[in-house]
Order: sequence, then structure tokens, then C-alpha cells
Amino acid sequence: MKSKRLDGRKALVTGGARGIGASIAQALADAGAAVVIGDVLVDLAKETAAGLAKSGVATGSVRLDVTDDAQWESAVASVVAQLGGFDILINNAGIEITSLVADLKAEDIRRMCDVNIVGVGLGMKHAFRSMRPGGAAAQGGSVVNVSSVAAIIAFPAISAYSATKSAVDRMTRVAAMEAGKLGYGVRVNCIYPGLIPTDMGMKLATDIVAVGLAADVEVAVASVIAQTPLGRLATVEEVADAVVFLCSDDARFITGAGVPIDGGMGM
Repeated sequence: MKSKRLDGRKALVTGGARGIGASIAQALADAGAAVVIGDVLVDLAKETAAGLAKSGVATGSVRLDVTDDAQWESAVASVVAQLGGFDILINNAGIEITSLVADLKAEDIRRMCDVNIVGVGLGMKHAFRSMRPGGAAAQGGSVVNVSSVAAIIAFPAISAYSATKSAVDRMTRVAAMEAGKLGYGVRVNCIYPGLIPTDMGMKLATDIVAVGLAADVEVAVASVIAQTPLGRLATVEEVADAVVFLCSDDARFITGAGVPIDGGMGM
């Protein structure tokens, strides 16, 4: 039987229509939380939410471009209206554009900064405003930001992406300090997933081949596994389980932390 340690919690998962985000949404639902999927992939978000509803939890979806302040405000209001509260935010939405340093494009760097940094910052802003005393939900809560093992290791061809994920780590720690000092009742943590065989993860492997750093995709993946002490890639379920833990009362005295889910790759 699945643990229901998130019974009564109300969550918003950004980029939750597919991949890691969808797996996190499912794990939160399995643990008893009501879940809204926020994504620009509106139709797929509705399908994912409908799948969650089959497990008997309250769920819904909302269009959310994480780079848009007004959409964040509207999305959080929608979560409160749909679920009757809001106390979990998973800042999962992100993009990765592979490039050697010598071939970096300004527009690619700006796009990753906009989604991966601005999006996370705006998410925490609106979560705090809703969850803190006097907010629309006002019950405190938990924010989990999805960083990456790329924030703590030097992996080739993803310098700008790595920089944005390092920024997520730093913002997480400052936000946790502010939330604690100001009495918001909100814990803020981040996770560092390793390479996962999702569409995004396998695209990176393909891109590594394209820029000449590996002979083929199998070699690219094998090189990551060779750097991983546990000798394999992570699964989306392993990432999702760590998120559930951080959102639960089992982690009630954990804030400002970065949790690696990388098989030891970043140690």
C-alpha cells in the first residue's frame, strides 16, 4: 500500500505534463496530495491530470508559462480555487540547449536563464505570497526546486545550462533563509538529478554526439554511467520519491538543502 504521508496537501507541479514532472505529480498523488499540473503544453497537461484523477485524488491543470509573472499570479489563484489551498510547489519546468562554449549563442543563454532562473524565482515569489500568513492559502508549505547534477560538476557542452542550475541552488538557499527569518512557515529545498533517460535526457546524449564529444549515443550514455559510482542512470521514480520526502513531515526540519539523486556522480 502506498504511504499517504501527503494527505490533505495541495500541490502545483510546473512542467508536469510529461517526463520528470509527470512522474513527480504521480508520486505526490500516490502519497495523497491533490495536484494541479502547470504547463505550456495545455492539452497534454489535461491528459496527465486526467490520469492522476483515476487514483481518486483531486486534480486539475492550468496553462503556465513560468517566465510570465502574470501567468504565475493567475496559476496560483487557480490552484487555490481548484484545490481549496496551496502548500506544495514543485519548480520543475526547465530547458537545456546544448552547445560548446566556442559556439554559444546569446539568445540560447537568455532563453535558458529566462525559463530556468526567472521561472524558478517567480514561482517562489508567488508561492511565498500565497503560503505565508495573510496569503490566499496561509498554511505554510514546501517548495522543491529542480536543479541538476550539472550545477556541481563540470560536464562538457552544457556550460550555460549548468550556470542556470547553479543559480537555482543559490536562490533556493537564500529563499529558505528569508522564509525562515520572516516566519513564512515555508521550507525551500532543491534536488540535483543525474542523467535520466527521458526525452530531454536522451536529447542531451544525442547532442553530445552531434558536437563531437562521443561516437554515438550508447558511448555518450556509457560515459555518464562510468562517472556514476552506482553504475547506472537514475529513474524518474527515484527522483519523484525524493521530492515526496522533501514535501512530507519526514523532512520537517530540512530547509535550504540540495539533495543529490545522481548515484554519487557529483560527490
